[in-house]
Amino acid sequence: MTTPDPRDTDVAPAPPVDTEPPAPRGGVLSAPHRALSIGIVSVVFLIAFEATAVGTAMPVAARELDGIPLYAFAFSAYFTTSLFGMVLAGQWADRRGPLGALAGGIGAFAAGLLLAGTAGAMWQFILGRAVQGLGGGLVIVALYVVVSRAYPEALRPSILAAFAASWVIPSVIGPLIAGTVTEHAGWRWVFLGIPALVAVPLALALPAIRRTAAGPVDPDAPAEPFDRRRIRLALGISLGAGLLQYAGQDLRWLSLLPAVVGAAVLVPAVLGLLPRGTYRAARGLPSVVLLRGVAAGSFIAAESFVPLMLVTERGLSPTLAGLSLAAGGATWALGSYVQSRPRMEPHREKLVVTGMVLVAAAIATAPSVLVDAVPVWTVAVAWGFGCLGMGMVIASTSVLLLRLSPPEDAGSNSAALQISDGLSNALLLAAGGAAFAALGGGLTGASHAAEATGSHPGAFVAVFLPMAGVALAGAWLGTRLRSPHRVP
Repeated sequence: MTTPDPRDTDVAPAPPVDTEPPAPRGGVLSAPHRALSIGIVSVVFLIAFEATAVGTAMPVAARELDGIPLYAFAFSAYFTTSLFGMVLAGQWADRRGPLGALAGGIGAFAAGLLLAGTAGAMWQFILGRAVQGLGGGLVIVALYVVVSRAYPEALRPSILAAFAASWVIPSVIGPLIAGTVTEHAGWRWVFLGIPALVAVPLALALPAIRRTAAGPVDPDAPAEPFDRRRIRLALGISLGAGLLQYAGQDLRWLSLLPAVVGAAVLVPAVLGLLPRGTYRAARGLPSVVLLRGVAAGSFIAAESFVPLMLVTERGLSPTLAGLSLAAGGATWALGSYVQSRPRMEPHREKLVVTGMVLVAAAIATAPSVLVDAVPVWTVAVAWGFGCLGMGMVIASTSVLLLRLSPPEDAGSNSAALQISDGLSNALLLAAGGAAFAALGGGLTGASHAAEATGSHPGAFVAVFLPMAGVALAGAWLGTRLRSPHRVP
């Protein structure tokens, strides 16, 4: 008899052995979970603060290091290495528990910040961002495995909602603090200040993880070696994504060569690392993983162009343009809170569909401010609704993934979810950037360039409307999340 592939959710896998800890009477801040919850949420808070602050310091750093031509690679280096870190963390956590992957990831993240903050040349700065991305990929997957092992299913929506809520304050104050620090103390302190803050959440979280989630799922089973094939595929996905990003930024005929090579390396790697049936949106786990990428990629690709559009087409200052999106942090947390309510559990798939419709509507509404008669606050309102939808969708896909994953596969499947997220971000950003540049928008990133080249509203429309279409396709995916073999 042939053994079914556990990645293929068209075949019902054998029910996993129940290893879930008993449900406590309290919530995520009850005595058994308090130290762990505060520790891991603090880690997410610091990562969120860095993510929102670094964008403010990056232009100043690139100018000082004479690295403006390499500016985009400071972002793409993070994404490409994080993809490899996600796969490595999945292997590490499934075989030896999430403790080592989490500690190693935080260490690499801090080391990358130190490298970037002490850089004397742009190449060292990019290297620091690459090391930081590797650490970020390790941390995010390890945290999902910690949640799957240390919290009963009833508490998982709440801790994932806390993850989302930890982005609210950084999204509002991160750019303001980073701007103040950059102006008065220098851009380097935006990078150098964060590693020292990591010690406190580590001191809280690591002992609790060692107590509740350390080691393999079955301590008596012989230790399995790392899957070298998956590691090679992870390297392939990072290399392929990097080549495609480079080709998308360099619109010349010669760029077709790295684009072809990147696609040839990337496609088989993706098929090997994502659950079987993902490319055809098979019901259950494959559609959950695919939806995560569709939601994250379409939203992030569109959001990246909102401040630029407000600055170059409506004359807002960079600070006001950035703050126009600040309320989204609160509505994102609200959406995540809504999905965490027990009464919403039977309606999770409908929540996801509603969320993706809100995302699609927000993205489609954003370019309306290209018409002077439309007030600029329209974007802030629309983006608030879009972030509400994203809060419902992102947290729900995480909950569904953990529910559909046997404990021994939680690491690999969490890695697949994050790969779908990160890869879609990189590829849809590259596609949006290529469309934007092709229609003459490539020189509008700075106000003096915009004045010299004129307005290019069509370039922005070419980004937003296709991404709205991608998000709308995500609403259809939301109808395919329930596994056909799941017992109601």
